[in-house]
Amino acid sequence: MISNKEYMLSVIQYDALSLKHASEELKNDREVVLAAVQKDGLALACASDELKNDRDVVLAAVQQNGLALNCASNTLKNDRELMFKMVQNSCWALAYVSNELKNDKELVLAAIEKYAFSLQFASAQLKKCKDVVLKAVRKDGMTLEYASKDLKNDKDVVVAAVTQDGMALEYASNALKNDKEVVLLAVTQDATSLQYASNDLKNDKEIVLAAVRENGYALKYASDQLKSDKEVILTAVRQNGLALKYANLNLQEDDLKIILTAINNVENE
Repeated sequence: MISNKEYMLSVIQYDALSLKHASEELKNDREVVLAAVQKDGLALACASDELKNDRDVVLAAVQQNGLALNCASNTLKNDRELMFKMVQNSCWALAYVSNELKNDKELVLAAIEKYAFSLQFASAQLKKCKDVVLKAVRKDGMTLEYASKDLKNDKDVVVAAVTQDGMALEYASNALKNDKEVVLLAVTQDATSLQYASNDLKNDKEIVLAAVRENGYALKYASDQLKSDKEVILTAVRQNGLALKYANLNLQEDDLKIILTAINNVENE
């Protein structure tokens, strides 16, 4: 156990977590603990309960490492004013606030404005709130994963999500994976999102053509029937000759135009 303050301060410069070896007195020394958390926010775990409840110490720790908020006192995790500062400084802050504040719409919106994926830490109630979820998916479509089941089946929400990131189609309801408008938007943004479309729409020529125009490799996710469609295959290999490997085998062997187009577009890669 280290009880010499000057020595402890020098050790902290090399290893902030060495605070765990400090005496109880030094773990409650504001200067020592601030020095430690400014080097490594997680050193807050070694501080006294009194300093885990000190706003300035906790803020300094979180600014260095957002995960440090988990070590703060429950009182501070429920301090609304302080948590507004925290969600601006750390993408993980909302994970550690009190359950009461995870249900605070204004705070959650502030967190999402800075880091969209904070939606995952919001209360179940706010994950059902359309305007909260819309704010998240418009910034990052993949946050649709954290929306409530009902909102994954809300066309406005899903359209916003796949427009931002086509791969968000993965988290849409089965009904919307079978919605032609939604899937067209998704494959236009990211052609490989075709893999998440319904089987019926994987067999929709308009949708598959839209996908392979963007990325020939999307042919991989088309129906077997469309993998045998010459127009679809030709469109795919024009975009990327290597997409030929996903085409019907007979066409690969028998259709010279498609084979030559594929070869030319491999050379142009």
